[in-house]
Amino acid sequence: MTAAYKGFLLLSIIKMIVIFTIVMIGVALLTLMERKVSAWMQNRRGPNRVGWAGLLQPAADGIKNIVKEETFPGEANLGIFTLAPAMAFIPALLLSAVIPWAAPLTVNWDANLPLLGAVSYHGSLTMALTDLPVGFLFVLAISSLGVYGIALAGWASNNKYSLLGGLRSSAQMVSYEVAMGMSLIPVLLLTGNVTFQQIIQSQQQGLWFVLPLFISFFIFLVSGFAETNRLPFDLPEAESELIAGYHTEYSAMKFSMFPISEYANMATVSAMVVTLFFGGWDIPFTSWDQNGGLLAMLATAVVMFLKVLSFLFFFMWIRWTLPRFRYDQLMALGWKVLLPLALVYIMVTAIAIWIIEQVGGVTDTRVKMFILFGLNLVLGYVVFFLMDRGHIMSGSYRASSNLDAGSRRARQAA
Repeated sequence: MTAAYKGFLLLSIIKMIVIFTIVMIGVALLTLMERKVSAWMQNRRGPNRVGWAGLLQPAADGIKNIVKEETFPGEANLGIFTLAPAMAFIPALLLSAVIPWAAPLTVNWDANLPLLGAVSYHGSLTMALTDLPVGFLFVLAISSLGVYGIALAGWASNNKYSLLGGLRSSAQMVSYEVAMGMSLIPVLLLTGNVTFQQIIQSQQQGLWFVLPLFISFFIFLVSGFAETNRLPFDLPEAESELIAGYHTEYSAMKFSMFPISEYANMATVSAMVVTLFFGGWDIPFTSWDQNGGLLAMLATAVVMFLKVLSFLFFFMWIRWTLPRFRYDQLMALGWKVLLPLALVYIMVTAIAIWIIEQVGGVTDTRVKMFILFGLNLVLGYVVFFLMDRGHIMSGSYRASSNLDAGSRRARQAA
């Protein structure tokens, strides 16, 4: 084994320990953040007894779940019942390994270490655990595996409420994965690459993609809410009709694995939104963050953290603001609104890019993105101020209003 290869392995192990430790601690603290945010929105205190300002509440919850008695339904399939929480948690944890959390660091390192001998590394060290050439395609593929854990949890419990929750989750996640995948095709059209580093570089050269690809951002964000089973898309665990849905029969740490995987998925979706549409670790209006130095790496890591945290807060804000969809509304939004909108947007974006580059002869990346930004302003007005006024995307309120009007006419005729 060469010294360079040993250096690569050693640095990869260090990155793995750092990233997974931060993710696991962050997921635990997200439970505290959720309770604090909900308390703030409801004008109450929230957890404030365990530790200073309640900071040790996640540790107390973890200890409680570890020491609680495990229960197993008498008619459950014990093998699959035990395996399902891990199948939901592992894909959520894996996805944090491919996100670039900071700018690459230029390393020139030679050392002679005990047990390892000569170790060296020279070059740019990516701040993702692994910089895959398939980029966001890997994220879409692995995130789709999470549905197996939820579906099997519902089926293995041998409980009708759990089974209905698992079936709902399967239908919901499959439906919105299609729209989520379609929403990223315009990103591919604009960059010509699926790697995260190239996508971030394209946004540094032009504009953050939230401006020239705003409709893609909207579709991806809504689909991300559905993929994480968060309100208003929490139909698989709707307590009003399913008790607790797919995890009704779970207790202790096996139950905790499902909320942990949910928060890990929230962090992954937030990091994906930031990377694909908000420049990732890029610090706006600067270029020194690309020099490969230690200070630039630390500064971009802080910026990435703040961006991800803002979207995590947005997830929690939506949970305590919007009511739950009806199941027919949820499925109709995915198949009748988001998927057709994504397909139309792909065609419009492809034609627009061809006209800009081939007919208009525009080669400057920033100019091209400004033109697409203007196009998205027009499309945004059409989608959100014309279509969503009840003319095309009519909801339950408009349907009930039409029904009431029909009833009034019938009574008048009688």
